[in-house]
Amino acid sequence: MSYQNFTVETDADGIALVTWDMPEKSMNVFTAEVLEELAAILDATVADDAVKGVVFTSGKSTFSGGADLSMIRSMFSFYNAEKAKDPDVAAAKLFELVGRMSGLYRRIETNGKPWVAAINGTCMGGALELSLACHGRVAADGKNVKLALPEVKVGIFPGAGGTQRVARLTDAQSALQMMTTGQSLTPQRARAMNLLHQVVPADQLIEAAKQMIRDGLKPVAPWDERGFKVPGGGIWTPAAAQLWPAAPAILRRETAGNYPAALAILKCVYEGLQVPFDTALRIEQRYFTEILRTKEAFAMIRSLFISMQELGKGARRPAGQPKTEFKKVGVVGAGFMGAAVAYVTAAAGIPVALVDRDQEAAEKGKAHAGETVKAAVGKGRLTTDEGNALLDLITPTADYGALSDATLVIEAVFEDRDVKKAVIEKVEAVLPDGAVFASNTSTLPITGLAKNAKRPVDFIGIHFFSPVEKMMLTEVILGKETGDRALAVALDYVAKIRKTPIVVNDTRGFYVNRCVLRYMAESYNMLVEGVPPVMIENAAKFAGMPVGPLALNDEVAIDLSLKILKATVADLGEKAVDPRHLDLVTRLVETEDRLGRKNGKGFYDYPPKPAKKSLWPELKTFYPQKKPEDVDIEVLKERFLATIALEAARTIEEGIVTDPREADVGSILGFGFAPYTGGALSYIDGMGVKAFVALCEKLSEDYGPHFRPTPLLKEMAEKDETFYGRFDPYGPKHLAA
Repeated sequence: MSYQNFTVETDADGIALVTWDMPEKSMNVFTAEVLEELAAILDATVADDAVKGVVFTSGKSTFSGGADLSMIRSMFSFYNAEKAKDPDVAAAKLFELVGRMSGLYRRIETNGKPWVAAINGTCMGGALELSLACHGRVAADGKNVKLALPEVKVGIFPGAGGTQRVARLTDAQSALQMMTTGQSLTPQRARAMNLLHQVVPADQLIEAAKQMIRDGLKPVAPWDERGFKVPGGGIWTPAAAQLWPAAPAILRRETAGNYPAALAILKCVYEGLQVPFDTALRIEQRYFTEILRTKEAFAMIRSLFISMQELGKGARRPAGQPKTEFKKVGVVGAGFMGAAVAYVTAAAGIPVALVDRDQEAAEKGKAHAGETVKAAVGKGRLTTDEGNALLDLITPTADYGALSDATLVIEAVFEDRDVKKAVIEKVEAVLPDGAVFASNTSTLPITGLAKNAKRPVDFIGIHFFSPVEKMMLTEVILGKETGDRALAVALDYVAKIRKTPIVVNDTRGFYVNRCVLRYMAESYNMLVEGVPPVMIENAAKFAGMPVGPLALNDEVAIDLSLKILKATVADLGEKAVDPRHLDLVTRLVETEDRLGRKNGKGFYDYPPKPAKKSLWPELKTFYPQKKPEDVDIEVLKERFLATIALEAARTIEEGIVTDPREADVGSILGFGFAPYTGGALSYIDGMGVKAFVALCEKLSEDYGPHFRPTPLLKEMAEKDETFYGRFDPYGPKHLAA
């Protein structure tokens, strides 16, 4: 029998090699068709007496990334359609639906013939769960081999037997750590945790897997044998008595109770280890069904899985534009930002001309990139040869003529209109026709900068976030005259360097910085009100933000905040800035010389390592302090999330952001907006626009007019609309874009 997604070859020893290789896919993913074919292969190999065992592997460089977008979408669509008819029946049908993959894996585990997973690359999610259901597991030894159950990062958890098999193969603490964080494991770490039987050189992978079967591998899982004992002794042991009471408290400390799926993992393992395996699978199935019905799971999967993939694959790329081949990219400005841009460009295999005012400055920029390479080699992410090859792609120079054959030039010079104007003129003197010029500016409007360009149609903004090599978001900013070709080139470049783009129209601060400034401004308000600084920082973290606003302000530099405030006053007038904010930041910078982390003192003090930073004690003396018991922590949390979400809504209303997917993904990847909400607009949709408007009206009464809901929000509340309904990213306007 032939299959669309698999090939099956049985050798003279009766070992069937099942190779998963989906046509026209760069990576194997689970779809309904894949599961059907896998079930058919299982039935065929069981029925064929000539087959003594099965080796399951991938025909691609990676093993599998897990579930396909369409499979996830169909599950939510199915449930929502059924819920409209009868919620109880919908829940029952969803329960059976989510049990299909787990049931198939259990059939593999109990089929009577040994199966060995031969893992040759990244093995994530449901693919690792499938491997765990095999009787043997062998992985290739290579840095490209990573094993993980990362589902918690998108609001769900390993629901195809993962919580039960991992907890029966390794100790409970390691199992919980792996699944509640979604961490990736090297083959060596997975072997140490007993999740793998062998780690072998890549060219020996299939032979090693087959040899396990020849050596008499038993087709029985450990937990199906009489006398099986859970590693560490299970739930009712002295060690468990120390682990389990502490586990929920540790989880709450790390997540502030914002992630239902993480807590469900604890419940699955704790309850599952006390019952027979098949009963444990039903417990897991029950909790998985429950989690799928939460708003957190829906929002996180939509933004962090579906939308991120769609944007990364070019959802906003103009139709009809040819794919860009990057023969060379120019980077002008060899400071930390420019050097980092050169590094990620070269890491994508693109030659880079790194230009600065003189050769020494350009060489210094390449040296910065060299430090990044050195760190990557030290951590095993690059070999020495790979690092050297990367650096060989970066050519430092003071000669603008080196840009004459560039496909794209990115300027990353000082944030000053006159400086950028001079650079634009020098670049355009040598830039070939058809090449695109991009400004990496974080504050200056692109349309204004494009006035210095001969071809504004080929002028665009590409805003990187620091540290460039780690931050996965890039803002692509359209000037008023930017053409489709320039947008296509910019998006092709962002895809090439493996970052996620959002496309925004021109405005002060674009999208991410506008939201970040609101976040920091609200912390200024709280300081002025006398809220203890430690409560401000903790409230933000309890709300789901990864970094408190005061710590974030230190990272971006307080003197930069002062420059932004002064520039806003100069451009828009004194009423555009709260004078209390200007007084606070001016005092910190000009009187106290507290500039942030860069000079070791800001809202925090930064002592020499290994000592940790701590809030500056004198900050409490700036304003009369409220007693902690007089501050409502829940209101602080609401203020932080609401002020950011309001700004995101304003950008939609102003036409700065036109796609809700980009607002949500941008808010999470750009500054870590409470990921469990699915992003700034999903936060509003999840609460309901009517409820959000009511919250904002209450906050505006108590804390100021900056919380007043916008006309668009009021209109949407009256019509009971959502952002994803009103601004449907899959509607005709976006499909045509």
